[in-house]
Formats: sequence, C-alpha cells, structure tokens
Amino acid sequence: MCTVTYIPNRSGFTLTHNRDEAPARSSVRISENDKNPDELIVFPRDSSAGGTWFAMSESGKIVCLLNGAFVRHHHNPPYKRSRGLMVLDFFDYADPERFFNEYDFEGMEPFTLIFARPGVLTELRWDEHLPHVTQFPADQPRFWCSSTLYPPEMQLLREKVFLDWQQKNKRRTPRDITRLHLNGSVNDPANDFVMQRDRVRTVSITQVVHQKKYARMRFWELLENNRDERLIFIRNR
Repeated sequence: MCTVTYIPNRSGFTLTHNRDEAPARSSVRISENDKNPDELIVFPRDSSAGGTWFAMSESGKIVCLLNGAFVRHHHNPPYKRSRGLMVLDFFDYADPERFFNEYDFEGMEPFTLIFARPGVLTELRWDEHLPHVTQFPADQPRFWCSSTLYPPEMQLLREKVFLDWQQKNKRRTPRDITRLHLNGSVNDPANDFVMQRDRVRTVSITQVVHQKKYARMRFWELLENNRDERLIFIRNR
C-alpha cells in the first residue's frame, strides 16, 4: 500500500501519506494511544487489526509505514505481529536508534518505515532477513511508494510526477501538497496517486505538518469524505 511524500521547509516539514487498502479496513477518525500514559500519541487506527500506518507523538516523533521493502514479496501468513501494531510499539522505545537496534523483526512481513523529526529523516526497510537503515538529508524532498502495489517501472513514473510537480510548485504549502496527493496522475486509474483497483483503492490521506512548537495531523477518509484533525504541542524531551 501507499504513497508518501516528505517536503521540508524553513521551520519544519510536511509528511503526507496516501493509504491504499481494502475499503473494509478504512478508518474514519484520529485516535489516541491508550497504553502509554506518559506521552500522547495520535494516529488513525486500522479498523481491522487495530494498529496504524501513521502516528505522531508530543515528543515530536513521527513515523509512517508502507507495505513491502525493496521488491514485491510472497505473502505467507501467519506473521508474528501486525506491522501496524509495530508502528505503535515504536513509541515504547526512548529513541529511534534503540528501536532500530533492539526490536525483534524476525517473523514479520516486509515493510518500509519512515521516521521524521526536525533535522532527521530515516528509512528502515525490513526484507524478512535483515533491517536496512538509511539516513537521508532532512533538507531535501523525498518520495516513496509501496513495492507491493507498484513495480519498479511504475514507481519511477509516479516519482516523475512528484519531481515535475516540484519544478512547477516552489511554495509547496500543505494545501498544495494535498492537491498533489489527490490529483497526481500517470493517466492510469489503477496507478494514479488516488488509485482504484478491484480489491484495493486509496481510502485515506493523512498529513502531518511539523513546526518548531507543534505538529498538526490532518486526516481525510475518502470513501465517505470524513475529516478529522488533531494538534499536538511539542514537549522537549
């Protein structure tokens, strides 16, 4: 599933995520954590497995998930733990490095996890054998899409839409980015940014705008046009 863009600005960044999933698993609102009383975590909750694909906390940590690592893999359940629950497990660790180094990924289905905070942009890919951690320059835009839904040649076409958009849009406000996630097109409904196939379609867009003192999550459920929003003031930790 999924298309993700990261756009930095002078005071923070915008991270935006299109969720491609079976419609029955669509969430309609933003939830709050119920297991960690020491830190507020907000996220849209998967209506089936109970996990999430995008979460942010009041310590300024933001993570989002894409299914698959480098190439399309063979789906072979049962798996040890839901990837969406793993996203919430991330916040049990004091810092991202400890999560990357100490979490037991064995027995989990391949995924790509993106971690962002001001000045830091990290990607973790689990390919069923090894975790691959890459640090990217936090002052440069980036684009991802899921290897389970989009073969390499389609990933390149979709990224070209993103690169062309950058050339034409110098302001890149959150609203501009949302329009890209709604309207980005390769002239193929099965592969556009808002895509639709027989069993899978883009069910929602989640966006976090992270500034120095706050982070705002906006959530658009596309099937019935539900919207939700949550503001968190960042606590220094």
